[in-house]
Amino acid sequence: MAEIIQSDGTWTFDGDAVRIVPGRDKGVHAARQSLGELTVPLEALAGIAYEPGRKSGRLRLRLREGADPLRLATGGRLPDGADPYQLSVDPDRSGVAEYFVDEVRNALLLDEVPTGPCDRFLLPGPAVPLSAAAGDGIASFDGDRIRLEWNWKTEESKKSAGPRTFSVADLDAVEWRPAEGLENGYLRFRLAKSTATTLTTTVPKHDPHAIELYGFRKDPLMALVAAAVVARMPHPAAPADEIGGPVAPQVPPSTTKASGEGDADHDALLRRLRELGELRQSGVLTEEEFTAAKQSVLRRF
Repeated sequence: MAEIIQSDGTWTFDGDAVRIVPGRDKGVHAARQSLGELTVPLEALAGIAYEPGRKSGRLRLRLREGADPLRLATGGRLPDGADPYQLSVDPDRSGVAEYFVDEVRNALLLDEVPTGPCDRFLLPGPAVPLSAAAGDGIASFDGDRIRLEWNWKTEESKKSAGPRTFSVADLDAVEWRPAEGLENGYLRFRLAKSTATTLTTTVPKHDPHAIELYGFRKDPLMALVAAAVVARMPHPAAPADEIGGPVAPQVPPSTTKASGEGDADHDALLRRLRELGELRQSGVLTEEEFTAAKQSVLRRF
């Protein structure tokens, strides 16, 4: 097992998944604290990297396209502080961060995890019920129905229609955009043509199915609402039979390893054990970290 504990949060890797627990420090973004603990299965990962810095480094998880409803809903536009797949690392823990990266990368190689897009969500999305207040309104979601309510900043033309309530089944798409420069952001729910009204416009400021965002710290909380809704909609890359249409037959992948592949895995594990011993001798790993890491490797023999 590999683990790194920082004020920003704690990441743990057991060979099958990365468990992410956000820190409780007041500097940790409210969106990450609201999202809470995440378990990212190995099959959802496309890669991992450690980026050293002068004051602090950063661990970054790279997820496969379509694996995570939060990534899909935000298009990767979350600010760094609100991104749950980043971890600030103190300079004196850079060796542990590099070891963590090696452990995840080795597992990805040994398990032959594909890096291509997914046709289903591998993470469940934010828990519901969920509510967020930002910009010109409040968005609430109970797992089936979305409710938008307005505040004193809402344009009168939108507020006059009153709160809006609609179900996931009514939706064509969900869009979240952060404010950029002088342009405000938004959380917008695009309704299917059969349920859309003539009140809907392309301007979020006047759209009764959109929350306008002004670039404040709470804006990413609206991204959590977007992700929770997206997680309960059909996956955009799902096979056609899952959304009511025909699909070509799928040929199951072969489970037979190529000749010599088992020996190659065995050699890689032996090399990893030698590397762990060197990291312990150089002081990068404590005795407890070395023991946990060694046990993780031995389980793969």
